[in-house]
Amino acid sequence: MKKIYFALLFLMSFLTVQAQEEAQTEQPNNVQTVTSTQVINAAQQKVEADSAYYREDYASAIAGYEQILQTGEESADIYYNLGNSYYKSKDIAKAILNYERALLLNPGDNDIRFNLKLANTKTVDKITPVSEIFFVTWFRSLSNVMSEHGWSVLGILTFLLALCMLALYIFARKISLKKLGFILAIISIIVCAFANIFASMQKAELLNRDHAIVMAASVTVRSTPNESGTELFILHEGTKVQIKDNTMKEWKEIRLEDGNEGWIQTSAIEVI
Repeated sequence: MKKIYFALLFLMSFLTVQAQEEAQTEQPNNVQTVTSTQVINAAQQKVEADSAYYREDYASAIAGYEQILQTGEESADIYYNLGNSYYKSKDIAKAILNYERALLLNPGDNDIRFNLKLANTKTVDKITPVSEIFFVTWFRSLSNVMSEHGWSVLGILTFLLALCMLALYIFARKISLKKLGFILAIISIIVCAFANIFASMQKAELLNRDHAIVMAASVTVRSTPNESGTELFILHEGTKVQIKDNTMKEWKEIRLEDGNEGWIQTSAIEVI
Protein backbone atom coordinates (compact mmCIF):
# COMPACT_ATOMS: atom_id res chain seq x y z
CA MET A 1 0.00 0.00 0.00
CA LYS A 2 2.89 2.39 0.64
CA LYS A 3 3.84 2.16 -3.01
CA ILE A 4 0.34 3.30 -3.95
CA TYR A 5 0.58 6.23 -1.54
CA PHE A 6 3.90 7.35 -2.97
CA ALA A 7 2.60 6.96 -6.52
CA LEU A 8 -0.43 9.11 -5.74
CA LEU A 9 1.71 11.73 -4.02
CA PHE A 10 4.09 11.84 -6.99
CA LEU A 11 1.19 12.22 -9.42
CA MET A 12 -0.42 15.00 -7.41
CA SER A 13 2.90 16.80 -6.97
CA PHE A 14 3.40 16.72 -10.74
CA LEU A 15 -0.11 18.02 -11.34
CA THR A 16 0.19 20.87 -8.87
CA VAL A 17 3.49 21.98 -10.41
CA GLN A 18 1.76 22.05 -13.78
CA ALA A 19 -1.12 24.03 -12.32
CA GLN A 20 1.25 26.58 -10.80
CA GLU A 21 3.02 26.97 -14.11
CA GLU A 22 -0.32 27.56 -15.84
CA ALA A 23 -1.25 30.15 -13.22
CA GLN A 24 1.93 32.04 -14.08
CA THR A 25 1.19 32.22 -17.80
CA GLU A 26 3.33 34.72 -19.66
CA GLN A 27 1.50 37.72 -21.01
CA PRO A 28 1.02 37.90 -24.79
CA ASN A 29 3.71 39.80 -26.68
CA ASN A 30 1.41 42.76 -27.28
CA VAL A 31 0.93 43.35 -23.53
CA GLN A 32 3.48 45.65 -21.87
CA THR A 33 4.47 45.99 -18.23
CA VAL A 34 1.95 48.23 -16.48
CA THR A 35 2.94 50.64 -13.70
CA SER A 36 0.68 51.62 -10.80
CA THR A 37 0.23 55.08 -12.32
CA GLN A 38 -0.89 53.54 -15.60
CA VAL A 39 -3.38 51.36 -13.74
CA ILE A 40 -4.91 54.42 -12.05
CA ASN A 41 -5.04 56.30 -15.36
CA ALA A 42 -6.55 53.29 -17.11
CA ALA A 43 -9.26 53.04 -14.43
CA GLN A 44 -10.10 56.71 -14.89
CA GLN A 45 -10.11 56.35 -18.67
CA LYS A 46 -12.43 53.36 -18.40
CA VAL A 47 -14.91 55.37 -16.32
CA GLU A 48 -14.84 58.09 -18.96
CA ALA A 49 -15.19 55.59 -21.81
CA ASP A 50 -18.09 53.85 -20.04
CA SER A 51 -19.76 57.21 -19.53
CA ALA A 52 -19.36 58.03 -23.21
CA TYR A 53 -20.89 54.67 -24.14
CA TYR A 54 -23.95 55.27 -21.94
CA ARG A 55 -24.32 58.72 -23.54
CA GLU A 56 -24.29 56.89 -26.89
CA ASP A 57 -21.13 58.78 -27.85
CA TYR A 58 -19.63 55.64 -29.34
CA ALA A 59 -16.75 57.38 -31.11
CA SER A 60 -15.45 58.74 -27.80
CA ALA A 61 -16.02 55.39 -26.11
CA ILE A 62 -14.02 53.61 -28.80
CA ALA A 63 -11.18 56.11 -28.51
CA GLY A 64 -11.15 55.69 -24.73
CA TYR A 65 -11.10 51.89 -24.73
CA GLU A 66 -8.46 51.77 -27.48
CA GLN A 67 -6.27 54.14 -25.48
CA ILE A 68 -6.55 51.89 -22.43
CA LEU A 69 -5.48 48.87 -24.47
CA GLN A 70 -2.48 50.78 -25.82
CA THR A 71 -1.18 51.12 -22.24
CA GLY A 72 -1.15 47.33 -21.94
CA GLU A 73 -4.16 47.15 -19.62
CA GLU A 74 -5.92 44.18 -21.21
CA SER A 75 -9.14 42.62 -19.89
CA ALA A 76 -12.20 40.80 -21.18
CA ASP A 77 -14.40 43.63 -19.89
CA ILE A 78 -12.58 46.28 -21.94
CA TYR A 79 -12.64 44.18 -25.11
CA TYR A 80 -16.33 43.42 -24.55
CA ASN A 81 -17.24 47.09 -24.11
CA LEU A 82 -15.11 48.01 -27.11
CA GLY A 83 -16.87 45.34 -29.15
CA ASN A 84 -20.25 46.75 -28.10
CA SER A 85 -19.14 50.24 -29.10
CA TYR A 86 -18.05 49.06 -32.54
CA TYR A 87 -21.28 47.09 -32.93
CA LYS A 88 -23.35 50.18 -32.13
CA SER A 89 -21.22 52.07 -34.66
CA LYS A 90 -22.07 49.35 -37.23
CA ASP A 91 -18.42 48.32 -37.61
CA ILE A 92 -19.18 44.60 -37.48
CA ALA A 93 -15.67 43.34 -38.29
CA LYS A 94 -14.06 45.22 -35.39
CA ALA A 95 -16.94 44.28 -33.11
CA ILE A 96 -16.36 40.58 -33.84
CA LEU A 97 -12.60 40.99 -33.43
CA ASN A 98 -12.98 42.46 -29.95
CA TYR A 99 -15.67 40.00 -28.88
CA GLU A 100 -13.30 37.19 -29.89
CA ARG A 101 -10.48 38.75 -27.89
CA ALA A 102 -12.78 39.12 -24.88
CA LEU A 103 -13.77 35.47 -25.23
CA LEU A 104 -10.12 34.40 -25.19
CA LEU A 105 -9.71 36.01 -21.78
CA ASN A 106 -13.08 34.92 -20.41
CA PRO A 107 -14.40 31.93 -22.39
CA GLY A 108 -17.16 31.18 -19.90
CA ASP A 109 -18.95 34.53 -20.28
CA ASN A 110 -22.37 33.93 -21.85
CA ASP A 111 -22.93 37.64 -22.61
CA ILE A 112 -19.80 37.74 -24.77
CA ARG A 113 -20.84 34.57 -26.60
CA PHE A 114 -24.35 35.90 -27.20
CA ASN A 115 -23.14 39.23 -28.59
CA LEU A 116 -20.53 37.48 -30.74
CA LYS A 117 -23.21 35.19 -32.16
CA LEU A 118 -25.44 38.19 -32.81
CA ALA A 119 -22.62 40.05 -34.59
CA ASN A 120 -21.85 36.99 -36.73
CA THR A 121 -25.41 37.05 -38.06
CA LYS A 122 -24.55 40.40 -39.66
CA THR A 123 -21.67 39.00 -41.74
CA VAL A 124 -21.97 38.10 -45.42
CA ASP A 125 -20.15 34.75 -45.34
CA LYS A 126 -22.06 31.91 -43.73
CA ILE A 127 -19.53 29.17 -42.99
CA THR A 128 -20.82 25.73 -42.03
CA PRO A 129 -18.28 24.03 -39.74
CA VAL A 130 -17.11 20.53 -40.55
CA SER A 131 -18.92 18.03 -38.34
CA GLU A 132 -16.85 16.50 -35.56
CA ILE A 133 -17.20 13.70 -33.04
CA PHE A 134 -19.61 14.51 -30.23
CA PHE A 135 -16.96 13.83 -27.59
CA VAL A 136 -14.58 16.39 -29.11
CA THR A 137 -17.30 19.06 -29.13
CA TRP A 138 -18.27 18.25 -25.55
CA PHE A 139 -14.63 18.25 -24.38
CA ARG A 140 -13.97 21.65 -25.97
CA SER A 141 -17.19 23.11 -24.54
CA LEU A 142 -16.23 21.89 -21.08
CA SER A 143 -12.79 23.47 -21.35
CA ASN A 144 -14.46 26.82 -22.15
CA VAL A 145 -16.44 26.87 -18.91
CA MET A 146 -13.60 28.78 -17.23
CA SER A 147 -10.50 30.74 -18.17
CA GLU A 148 -6.94 29.45 -17.93
CA HIS A 149 -6.55 31.14 -14.54
CA GLY A 150 -9.80 29.64 -13.25
CA TRP A 151 -8.79 26.11 -14.23
CA SER A 152 -5.34 26.61 -12.69
CA VAL A 153 -6.84 27.69 -9.38
CA LEU A 154 -9.23 24.74 -9.44
CA GLY A 155 -6.30 22.41 -10.11
CA ILE A 156 -4.40 23.69 -7.09
CA LEU A 157 -7.45 23.54 -4.81
CA THR A 158 -8.32 19.98 -5.81
CA PHE A 159 -4.68 18.97 -5.31
CA LEU A 160 -4.80 20.27 -1.74
CA LEU A 161 -8.13 18.54 -1.20
CA ALA A 162 -6.67 15.29 -2.52
CA LEU A 163 -3.81 15.56 -0.03
CA CYS A 164 -6.24 16.05 2.85
CA MET A 165 -8.42 13.14 1.75
CA LEU A 166 -5.36 10.93 1.30
CA ALA A 167 -4.27 11.79 4.83
CA LEU A 168 -7.75 10.92 6.05
CA TYR A 169 -7.54 7.56 4.28
CA ILE A 170 -4.14 6.77 5.79
CA PHE A 171 -4.69 7.89 9.37
CA ALA A 172 -8.40 7.40 10.00
CA ARG A 173 -9.30 4.43 12.16
CA LYS A 174 -12.91 4.00 11.08
CA ILE A 175 -13.47 2.03 7.88
CA SER A 176 -16.21 4.43 6.76
CA LEU A 177 -13.82 7.41 7.01
CA LYS A 178 -11.12 5.50 5.15
CA LYS A 179 -13.55 4.73 2.33
CA LEU A 180 -14.70 8.35 2.22
CA GLY A 181 -11.12 9.64 2.13
CA PHE A 182 -10.13 7.19 -0.60
CA ILE A 183 -13.12 7.98 -2.86
CA LEU A 184 -12.77 11.75 -2.46
CA ALA A 185 -9.01 11.56 -3.06
CA ILE A 186 -9.55 9.70 -6.34
CA ILE A 187 -12.25 12.17 -7.44
CA SER A 188 -10.01 15.12 -6.52
CA ILE A 189 -7.09 13.67 -8.49
CA ILE A 190 -9.30 13.18 -11.57
CA VAL A 191 -10.67 16.73 -11.34
CA CYS A 192 -7.14 18.06 -10.81
CA ALA A 193 -5.90 16.22 -13.91
CA PHE A 194 -8.70 17.57 -16.10
CA ALA A 195 -8.28 21.08 -14.67
CA ASN A 196 -4.61 21.01 -15.73
CA ILE A 197 -5.50 19.74 -19.20
CA PHE A 198 -8.10 22.47 -19.67
CA ALA A 199 -5.73 25.13 -18.29
CA SER A 200 -3.11 24.01 -20.83
CA MET A 201 -5.65 24.25 -23.63
CA GLN A 202 -6.66 27.76 -22.58
CA LYS A 203 -3.02 28.80 -22.25
CA ALA A 204 -2.28 27.54 -25.76
CA GLU A 205 -5.21 29.58 -27.10
CA LEU A 206 -3.89 32.72 -25.39
CA LEU A 207 -0.28 32.34 -26.50
CA ASN A 208 -0.64 30.94 -30.02
CA ARG A 209 -3.22 33.40 -31.36
CA ASP A 210 -3.57 31.49 -34.63
CA HIS A 211 -7.02 32.83 -35.55
CA ALA A 212 -7.83 36.09 -37.28
CA ILE A 213 -10.76 38.16 -38.53
CA VAL A 214 -11.09 39.43 -42.10
CA MET A 215 -11.08 43.24 -41.87
CA ALA A 216 -11.23 44.12 -45.58
CA ALA A 217 -14.64 44.66 -47.16
CA SER A 218 -13.85 41.75 -49.46
CA VAL A 219 -10.70 39.81 -50.29
CA THR A 220 -9.85 37.08 -52.77
CA VAL A 221 -8.34 33.89 -51.40
CA ARG A 222 -5.80 32.42 -53.83
CA SER A 223 -4.17 29.06 -54.43
CA THR A 224 -0.64 30.45 -54.06
CA PRO A 225 0.84 33.37 -52.07
CA ASN A 226 0.90 35.86 -54.95
CA GLU A 227 -1.47 37.85 -57.11
CA SER A 228 -1.05 35.42 -60.01
CA GLY A 229 -2.47 32.53 -57.98
CA THR A 230 -5.79 31.02 -58.96
CA GLU A 231 -8.80 32.70 -57.38
CA LEU A 232 -10.40 30.14 -55.05
CA PHE A 233 -13.15 32.09 -53.30
CA ILE A 234 -13.94 35.51 -51.83
CA LEU A 235 -14.25 36.36 -48.15
CA HIS A 236 -15.91 39.39 -46.61
CA GLU A 237 -15.31 41.40 -43.45
CA GLY A 238 -16.06 39.75 -40.15
CA THR A 239 -15.26 36.19 -41.22
CA LYS A 240 -13.08 34.20 -38.81
CA VAL A 241 -10.15 32.23 -40.25
CA GLN A 242 -7.41 30.02 -38.85
CA ILE A 243 -3.84 30.85 -39.82
CA LYS A 244 -2.10 27.68 -40.99
CA ASP A 245 1.16 29.16 -42.32
CA ASN A 246 2.50 32.30 -40.64
CA THR A 247 6.02 32.19 -42.10
CA MET A 248 5.50 34.83 -44.81
CA LYS A 249 5.16 38.54 -44.19
CA GLU A 250 2.79 39.60 -46.98
CA TRP A 251 0.69 36.42 -47.23
CA LYS A 252 -0.87 33.94 -44.81
CA GLU A 253 -2.24 30.50 -45.54
CA ILE A 254 -5.67 30.24 -43.93
CA ARG A 255 -8.29 27.60 -43.26
CA LEU A 256 -12.03 28.07 -42.78
CA GLU A 257 -14.27 26.09 -40.45
CA ASP A 258 -15.75 24.29 -43.46
CA GLY A 259 -12.30 22.98 -44.42
CA ASN A 260 -11.59 25.32 -47.36
CA GLU A 261 -8.00 26.60 -47.50
CA GLY A 262 -6.00 29.16 -49.43
CA TRP A 263 -3.69 32.17 -49.25
CA ILE A 264 -4.77 35.63 -48.21
CA GLN A 265 -2.96 38.97 -47.98
CA THR A 266 -1.80 39.79 -44.44
CA SER A 267 -3.16 43.33 -44.69
CA ALA A 268 -6.71 41.95 -45.10
CA ILE A 269 -6.85 40.24 -41.70
CA GLU A 270 -6.14 41.05 -38.06
CA VAL A 271 -5.02 38.43 -35.55
CA ILE A 272 -7.35 37.86 -32.61
